[in-house]
Amino acid sequence: MPSLSQPSFDSQALDALVRAAMEACQVPGASVGIVHGEEVVYLKGFGVKEAGKEDEVTPDTLFAIGSTTKAFTTTAIAMLVDDGKMAWDDPVRKHIPFFRLSDPLADANVTLRDLVTHRTGVSRHDLLWYGSSLDREEILRRIGLVKPNTSFRSTWEYNNIMYLAAGVAIGKASGGTWEAFLQQRILDPLGMTGACFSVKDVQQAPDRATPHEKDKEKNLKTVPWRNLDNVAPAGSINSGARDLTKWVRFNLGDGTFAGKRLLSAARLAELHTPQMVVGRDEQARAWEPETNMTSYALGWGVQDYHGLLMVHHGGGIDGMRAQISLIPAAKLGVIILANVGNTWMPEALRNSLLDTILGLPQRDWNTLYTELADKMEAEEKKKEAERDAKRHKDTRPSREPAAYTGAYEEPAYGTARVSLENGSLVVQWNCFHLPLEHFHFDTFLAKKDDPPRVNELVAFTLDANGDVDTMIVLGIEFKKAKPNPGD
Repeated sequence: MPSLSQPSFDSQALDALVRAAMEACQVPGASVGIVHGEEVVYLKGFGVKEAGKEDEVTPDTLFAIGSTTKAFTTTAIAMLVDDGKMAWDDPVRKHIPFFRLSDPLADANVTLRDLVTHRTGVSRHDLLWYGSSLDREEILRRIGLVKPNTSFRSTWEYNNIMYLAAGVAIGKASGGTWEAFLQQRILDPLGMTGACFSVKDVQQAPDRATPHEKDKEKNLKTVPWRNLDNVAPAGSINSGARDLTKWVRFNLGDGTFAGKRLLSAARLAELHTPQMVVGRDEQARAWEPETNMTSYALGWGVQDYHGLLMVHHGGGIDGMRAQISLIPAAKLGVIILANVGNTWMPEALRNSLLDTILGLPQRDWNTLYTELADKMEAEEKKKEAERDAKRHKDTRPSREPAAYTGAYEEPAYGTARVSLENGSLVVQWNCFHLPLEHFHFDTFLAKKDDPPRVNELVAFTLDANGDVDTMIVLGIEFKKAKPNPGD
């Protein structure tokens, strides 16, 4: 029976677990690395880089690692804390003078620690960066215009833009850029020679995976790599599993690598120490039945798994998933990269690998997660059916189609434009080009099956004069711009 002191790394058994998880979730390609102490005990590529083609995944194949990038960003801050150039509880404006939040309490007190523990009270607002032409500074200025979702420091509210702010602060404190600091102080010392920060770099690499998404019939289709330059510190690193084994070895150690100290042991331990409680609702309990408590550290999630402390983070962006997990008591680290987005495969496989390696009670994670995913999909379809059942048939819009056209503005989100194309209304905003189908009254349905998929109602309202006044699209209320005199 394996144990913490004598884990089992039966290669054939581990191969079978990887292949079973890939088959269960229709993953064409994956790369898996396992580290025990200082040793890489398992490192393999599986499947193909692109569905329907023969080019096989290798341990060096580049994948987008998404939000597992966040731990690199917090490690950079920890290094600057060691250098005396930052402190976790520095006011953000010490490093970014223009940074603001709309809640006066948060604005007056927000620190670097608040940014990276997701406790500013501001919810995600990912549409400020996703598919947006806004640069980093403009995104940070606009997040200061949105209303908070919860009170400051009361609730864990995951927010990529706050990690962008942390990355910009790293650049300011180090006298360079987030990318330059990470390259010099993390990637180069660890020997992560294949890792890079931008899709622009990936496109020059011959050994790279192709992102895939599933359409509504669950057929795989390729999608472009998503450019994340404008929110890079939150999730833009691309890497192969081999390079990530070096990152995991570093995190399982004492802050040294290959005999050189990169970070103090105290700062490394702090990165893995819980900072903010993460609530566990019914859904979380269903997906994590072997977990009792969940919290967030500094760029890492922390929870129990079968009574063991697990430090981990997932990543996901268009067509890609990643999961990096550490079991410190066993000096064990697991890396899983997959070229399909919106899939539970990395978490199911991670659990299966840990159960087998450490001799923990066995569970069929693939079946459990398949059933939970099917249940979630059924619930979404039920909500859509309930929505459609409330539709008032045989109604007409209050105004002629041309009355709805024009520019609609929102202080943080900028301008959305409604136009007529072949007699039908269309909303154009950032990367979204959404044809509108009349639903009822002044409400329309925006439906788009290609990723990023959309199935949302778009509601217009009229003012007292009967003129179109506002538009709510993707949950954001835009005000129609008044034409200038003479237009």
